[in-house]
Amino acid sequence: MAKQKVAMLTAGGLAPCLSSAVGGLIERYTDIAPDVELIAYKSGFRGLLMDYKIEITREMREKAHVLHRYGGSPIGNSRVKLTNAADCVKRGLVKEGENPLRIAAERLAADGVTILHTIGGDDTNTTAADLAAYLGANGYNLTVVGLPKTVDNDVVPIKQSLGAWTAADVGARFFDHVSNEQSAAPRTLVIHEVMGRHCGWLTAATARAYIQRTKGNEYIEGFMMNQELKNIDGIYLPETHFDLEAEAARLKQIMDRSGFVTLFVSEGACLEEIVADREAAGEEIKRDAFGHVKIDTINVGSWFQKHFAKLLDAERSMVQKSGYYARSAPANYEDLRLIQSMVDLAVESGLNKVSGVTGHDEDQGGKLRTIEFPRIKGGKAFDLSTPWFKEVMDYMGQKYRPAH
Repeated sequence: MAKQKVAMLTAGGLAPCLSSAVGGLIERYTDIAPDVELIAYKSGFRGLLMDYKIEITREMREKAHVLHRYGGSPIGNSRVKLTNAADCVKRGLVKEGENPLRIAAERLAADGVTILHTIGGDDTNTTAADLAAYLGANGYNLTVVGLPKTVDNDVVPIKQSLGAWTAADVGARFFDHVSNEQSAAPRTLVIHEVMGRHCGWLTAATARAYIQRTKGNEYIEGFMMNQELKNIDGIYLPETHFDLEAEAARLKQIMDRSGFVTLFVSEGACLEEIVADREAAGEEIKRDAFGHVKIDTINVGSWFQKHFAKLLDAERSMVQKSGYYARSAPANYEDLRLIQSMVDLAVESGLNKVSGVTGHDEDQGGKLRTIEFPRIKGGKAFDLSTPWFKEVMDYMGQKYRPAH
């Protein structure tokens, strides 16, 4: 067998799995193929284009287990699309007239890399797919194996992406503290904005984790610190639709009775309504080259605050975002187990020259396998018929219907 050389990179936003996945890859190769040379490209595809590398030394291999303790990425991230040459030129990553895919392929070839592991979400892995296709079409002997990370848990056809369970758990822990703000002033509205551009899974899963965390609490009867203060009164997802007036009337009854209302809102919730609202007010909404609304310019939590605070006669209102706190956490026990299984398969696939993205394939009965790159895409909607979501909504007593 020809000498193997493995490179890895992490890209896109953070998720509570990157450090552990890097550590896991180093550990697994050290266990079963100790002669394989390991490197990492610093700051994702940017490092690949710019030739920024980290050589994984023997000492780093021996201490790789330490990486499981931390969040973030030990090799750095960036957002680079190799098929968008104009953007790569604008950012100084390639020269005018150069093809970023060719530059990346030549860098990998010059470095003697035979296996590349990409750890990222749908953008990272579709970019990896473009690279794998280019390598194959141009005679490069290189296997590309991706690992799926995203707190949104919205990669098709993967059942569970790395880091999402942890993000929900840590987001619940974050809000367990924030919810105590309900005791700071009468008639308080607290909105918890959760990450999730197109998919409500993380908002729903964070709400579920929060309910599980708080419903067994012991309280002293007669004080304001009670179950009602810890309740969630409304959950709003990109996949659900609600009537503003009817929902405001329901929530105002809660506010009048208890003196506080708590809402969990996905950052992509009610996007169409918000855009229509702003355009009606004469505001120009920024869109990307594909005509999609730039969601980072739409402050969903503030929209909910503006409308509901007035309709509920709230004396105090606030928006708290758990996103960066949750996504930069170290992986929890459930994610560590998931990471290990996907890493083991990724290493096996790399050594056996099988390219794709490791994950539990929803189109093949949830089997853990290396899924073909062309089948990977983002924006998977949360399934509202998921039994635990119905339990959460029944527990809260909130009615909902699909957005489309």
